[in-house]
Amino acid sequence: MATQKRAHAEEEEEEEGHYRGGGFAKLPEECVAQVLSFTTPRDSCRSALVSKACLSAAGSDALWEGFLPSDCAEILSRAVHPVEYYSKKDLYFRFCHPILIDGGQMSFQLDRATGKKTYMISPDKMTLAHGYDHQYWTRISLPESRFAKVPELLSVCWFDIYGSIDSRLLSRKTAYVAYIVFKLVPDAYGLDSPYQKGSVTLGSYVSGNYVSLQPEEEEESDEDEAEEGKEGRMRSREDGWLEVALGEFYNDEGDGGDVEMRLTETDELQWKHGLILQGYEVRPKK
Repeated sequence: MATQKRAHAEEEEEEEGHYRGGGFAKLPEECVAQVLSFTTPRDSCRSALVSKACLSAAGSDALWEGFLPSDCAEILSRAVHPVEYYSKKDLYFRFCHPILIDGGQMSFQLDRATGKKTYMISPDKMTLAHGYDHQYWTRISLPESRFAKVPELLSVCWFDIYGSIDSRLLSRKTAYVAYIVFKLVPDAYGLDSPYQKGSVTLGSYVSGNYVSLQPEEEEESDEDEAEEGKEGRMRSREDGWLEVALGEFYNDEGDGGDVEMRLTETDELQWKHGLILQGYEVRPKK
């Protein structure tokens, strides 16, 4: 009787172990990696924390090569500084921080959770109305800027900032939002009213917002604070800069041509001062 009970207990333990992943643990690493490749980078890392079967596969080059962009080699060749890495997973997470490319005129990074591409376009690749007239704009160096020099607005009434990026560089089948990334000097003025018009164009599609680049002088209500961060509203970034959404678009197969971004105020011609422009950023919509 005791022998039968022990055998029965062993059968139950085996079944329970199989239910908890014991059978999955017997699969070859490449098979587990293949399963994880249908998830996201974030989910793969989480799987490694809760399953011994996933631990080895979740760090394999085969898995992380699939999460890296298909034009990874080209991106590395365009980097201003060599990107050193010891595995494909290590390279992925190095790409999750901005790297300068194209002679320092753009920055590139990946969204940590999804692997989707983000680009920031420097002012050197943009067109600013009167941008090279030292009476209206000046170039300054800031230690917190990604780019060597950024323009500071001295004084203009004709406000027009244009930038573009080839949609082929972006992740396909992905919704994107375009932002202006900037700072304000303490005595900035003229950037809150009248509002500027932000727009994003891809092919025949146009999206836009009326944008204020300067906080209103009146103290915000609780309702206003709840609205902070929505399209057309200013919000603070983790890197210490400010951003406002200009518009959004959907990049289907990357064959729509250039994504064109613009911020203008050319109607009321109110004098403006104190904007420090880091660039336009295009990143996946959350």
